[in-house]
Amino acid sequence: MNAIILAAGLGTRLRPLTNERPKCMVEVCGIPMVERQILFLHEVGITDITLVSGYKAESLDYLKAKYAVDIVPNPKYDTVNNIYSMYVVKERFGDSYVLEGDVYMQKNCLRKEVGSSTYFSVWKKEYKREWGLVTDENGVLDHVHIGDGQGYIMSGISYWTKSNAAKIVNRIDRLIENESYKDLFWDNAVIDSIPVLDSIKVDGVDGIYEIDTVEELRELEGELY
Repeated sequence: MNAIILAAGLGTRLRPLTNERPKCMVEVCGIPMVERQILFLHEVGITDITLVSGYKAESLDYLKAKYAVDIVPNPKYDTVNNIYSMYVVKERFGDSYVLEGDVYMQKNCLRKEVGSSTYFSVWKKEYKREWGLVTDENGVLDHVHIGDGQGYIMSGISYWTKSNAAKIVNRIDRLIENESYKDLFWDNAVIDSIPVLDSIKVDGVDGIYEIDTVEELRELEGELY
């Protein structure tokens, strides 16, 4: 089992905190979000970690020495969305956790034994412009609703079996080859592949936060401490 952390983005909405560092290096209560993720991965025995870098990549160099993280650059980080980050590490994708580097985990929701591909998700009484995960009666993903609603949403943390990862990579390859990927996120390839994927579980968890603005950061720190 390994982990892939997507951390190439510009983080423009978190400026000025991201003027000199990538979004994943913004601290929540004194520790960078991505470093907390790495610590949680180590906590459950996952040390094979690949981090896809881009903006201000030099800020991440210390993670190599401190945690033996392998850092792979995304050369198109400033012109495309994160589907290209997955493309540059596609050979490593399989039996993998995928984490977006700008996600703060209050507590560790990761586990070493995962029986099936899983979206770790957060329940929202009301959400706007989110990726909603609509399940069947067995808690298996039926489809993704992008927009407004109520229910579980993508949290930025997921796990993928080797079988499903291969099918998703096949879709990513086709999108890249057709040059129809510039505005796509890697989860778009998952959505396109749902009809051919093995069951994807939606696992509701607490304490996962995506931080997009300074105001959201300060509000979260106020709630936590």
